[in-house]
Amino acid sequence: MHIQEHRKAIDRIDQQIVKLLNERTRHVLAIGELKRKAGQEVYAPHREQAVLQRVCRLNKGPITNEQLRAIYREIMSSALALEKTLIVAYLGPEATFTHQAAIQRFGSSLQYVPLKTIADVFHEVSKGRADYGVVPVENSTEGVVTHTLDMFVDSDLKIVSQIVLPIQHCLLSRYPKDKIRRLYAHPQSLGQCRAWVQANLPRVEIIETSSNARSAELARKTPYAAAIAGELAAEKYGLPILERDIQDNAANATRFLVLGRQSTPPTGNDRTSLMISVMHRVGALHSALAAFRRYRINMTKIESRPSRRKAWEYFFFIDVEGHVEEPRLARALKMLAEHCNFVKVLGSYPNTE
Repeated sequence: MHIQEHRKAIDRIDQQIVKLLNERTRHVLAIGELKRKAGQEVYAPHREQAVLQRVCRLNKGPITNEQLRAIYREIMSSALALEKTLIVAYLGPEATFTHQAAIQRFGSSLQYVPLKTIADVFHEVSKGRADYGVVPVENSTEGVVTHTLDMFVDSDLKIVSQIVLPIQHCLLSRYPKDKIRRLYAHPQSLGQCRAWVQANLPRVEIIETSSNARSAELARKTPYAAAIAGELAAEKYGLPILERDIQDNAANATRFLVLGRQSTPPTGNDRTSLMISVMHRVGALHSALAAFRRYRINMTKIESRPSRRKAWEYFFFIDVEGHVEEPRLARALKMLAEHCNFVKVLGSYPNTE
């Protein structure tokens, strides 16, 4: 075929695609109306995961599964925006990795609201001024975000989804690397790039900032300055990327939680997050965790935090495989409660990454 023949074929296919996309969207809107009448949330992480898995199984290429998921993310995002003006709050400012994670989960068609603190995100979702919230919970290099864990103590919000975002730090500057005299960096970002900075910018003055976006903003204004930030910040502040992937650990990733007000139904591949407080006696934690062994529940994480209510009293945050509605996990939680002062289920959600 000649170029013109290929282009005519593309035009015919585009006509079909537009027709089918609108037909698909009409079905989505009809489902959304039925959900609203039933008092259900229009965003359904379990259904979203099922759709993405199904279209990837159907994929024969040359489009990669990753590219196909990105395309469908925007198709679903546009449909959500037509169903309802969905507001997603996130730990700001704009162009941070939390912002990037929120867009990765919800697409570009929704309304995003950057907030100053993690507590603000929880508060806005609790009060109904935002439909969902996105907050960081742990980094594979720097560990847990303790403030996020602490907020669950008094919050009734549920974890409805998780996002695991590969963190790719860049060196941004308007100046060549050998002219840089000052480096702006968020403490966590600096910690994830420390060896690279020592090897490549050993004599540069390092100034800590409140966020990656703030680092980029300051580097844009300051002569002979650079910033550690992501590609989204580079785009927003018009800064050239001098070096990509400067993080010390190639597998560096941050896990984010999506907060909502309603629980997510099981998908068959789920994770459940819990918060427990054990009785103050020898072996209490060991006895409590025996419930998971008895019912063959895989525990993937445990983290302790001071309760802030009583000296030397701790909460334990636990992640396990399975959904709280599954009989085996339900039995394990019942046995767990016998050895705890309390057990709080923070959410069961698709184990997507």
